[in-house]
Amino acid sequence: MKDKIQELEKKREKISKGGGEKRIEKQHKKNKLTARERIDKLFDDGSFNEIGMFVEHHSQDLGMDEKELPADGVITGQGTIDKRTVYVYAQDFTTMGGSLGEMHAKKICKVMDLAKKSGAPFIALLDSGGARIQEGVNSLKGYGEIFRRNTENSGVIPQISVILGPCAGGAVYSPAITDFIFMVDHTSKMFITGPQVVKSVTGEEVSAEDLGGGSTHNQVSGVAHFLADNEEHSFEQIKKLISFIPNNNLEGAPVIETDDSPERIEEELKDIVPVNPNKAYDIRDVIERIVDDKDFFEVHKYFAKNIVVGFARLNGRSVGIIANQPNFKAGTLDIDASDKAARFIRFCDSFNIPILSLTDVPGYLPGVEQEYGGVIRHGAKLLYAYSEATVPMINVILRKAYGGAYIAMSSGHLGADYVFAWPNAEIAVMGPQGAANIIFRKEIKKADDSGKKRQEKIEEYRENFANPYRAAAEGYVDDIIDPRHTRPRIIMALESIINKKEDRPNRKHGNIPL
Repeated sequence: MKDKIQELEKKREKISKGGGEKRIEKQHKKNKLTARERIDKLFDDGSFNEIGMFVEHHSQDLGMDEKELPADGVITGQGTIDKRTVYVYAQDFTTMGGSLGEMHAKKICKVMDLAKKSGAPFIALLDSGGARIQEGVNSLKGYGEIFRRNTENSGVIPQISVILGPCAGGAVYSPAITDFIFMVDHTSKMFITGPQVVKSVTGEEVSAEDLGGGSTHNQVSGVAHFLADNEEHSFEQIKKLISFIPNNNLEGAPVIETDDSPERIEEELKDIVPVNPNKAYDIRDVIERIVDDKDFFEVHKYFAKNIVVGFARLNGRSVGIIANQPNFKAGTLDIDASDKAARFIRFCDSFNIPILSLTDVPGYLPGVEQEYGGVIRHGAKLLYAYSEATVPMINVILRKAYGGAYIAMSSGHLGADYVFAWPNAEIAVMGPQGAANIIFRKEIKKADDSGKKRQEKIEEYRENFANPYRAAAEGYVDDIIDPRHTRPRIIMALESIINKKEDRPNRKHGNIPL
């Protein structure tokens, strides 16, 4: 037995070196960790258990019969992150560029299935040259089986993709199906076709970084949700995210102890939001004064900045926050903001995370570009997401809530359980200036001093219609609250409906306006 154990240890040691010292050194020179180093950094010390270490490729064509690929270029298994079980695969770029072949994919599918059966989150650490050309259609089959599992596991277990090198062609679709994508600045690359193909087909010249780098997908396309300075920073972000979300769709949102009193009154809230509806401010200043310990973990930070989404805690309980951002595009809803918010709402609803909306919205963004881009269809996604959600939902109208955007931002008409408003809130079909121009246009035109008359009518409309009391009188606003008391009122409301149960009609699935 001693000889057998020694043989086992030698085999493990050889496989653990991946593509060998030279390729590992080359990986390090690119400021990239190896697959095994990444797992060690991400998981709790000594907690990782590898699955399928001795798997080998079966291909005999195009010289593959002479190639030895340790672990077939991918490390798979399970371990713990902050003592919570998580399944993972990490592609090994030192072994044939981390290319995906039949057995490589089979190993990935194995741990994806185990994650689903176990009800545990799943993380993909991607660093691959793409499909293994030598294995032909078997490689493509592998991708297809991964995509199908991504889809079947969607809304069942959290799925996280971490781009730590190249990710091109069919490989990008698995991350796109998962819940969150992390990228590292100047290291990660994602694109359907690389710069050379783009140039040969369209004549456009573009660098790999501009075409599919971390900044591009975080700021422009919105494909990625997080951008890190380096790999270690990315792993810190992942750990933070996992702390807010449950293991699966059958569990409630995590609850932790906090020293931040649920009764805390925040004096600064009465002055942060300007009374003037046209004056900008940073909605994050409001969020941080409401949530526990000013700890707000923003998602999609660099994309569609006119809306802010992310995770926080209220009295120790995880919540998802959706808030208009007056500091950018006046907080209007547009195509990208609607997509961003709808996706986040659906994630929270899938995993039993209550939703808090903070509303200060003048409307949907007008313009030819928006109409041609399908703002009707995209804007409807936000309506659909809120209407579909069955988790506890609370909305606080801070200042403006006009027209269709008032409805779309978690109004009671779409199913919000509690709607609160601050005393300065304006809730109306449109802003007082526009409304006065339409309703009182004849009186304004006849007046000797049309400017003065117009201002009088604006104030008349604001006093009689654009205030929270009219909506409260109709029961559309549940209470008008002192801004300083926002935190305790939200927490009291949340605790009262945390066990909310809401049924939906039996159906295969709805048809969201994609």
